[in-house]
Amino acid sequence: MRRGSTLIAFEINGSQEDTFEFLNALELIDISNNLGDAKSLITHPTTTTHSSVDAALKSELGINDNLVRLSVGLETVDDLLTDLGSALER
Repeated sequence: MRRGSTLIAFEINGSQEDTFEFLNALELIDISNNLGDAKSLITHPTTTTHSSVDAALKSELGINDNLVRLSVGLETVDDLLTDLGSALER
């Protein structure tokens, strides 16, 4: 990729349960199976987009139980940082 993107992936420090707690604590960012909208969306690939992928291949691709993918929308940076920060604190 030669240019930037509004899609980022990151891992939550903890288990899948911890990751779900983080996702459920978000107030501004919506959980979705599909990414790419004017609104910020987040997904858990292991249980959505890649749920049918073999475990060995998921591992090879770096898709694990605490990975999330965030598609940044048009909200202000401060609002997004506040939402992410608050959810991470929980």
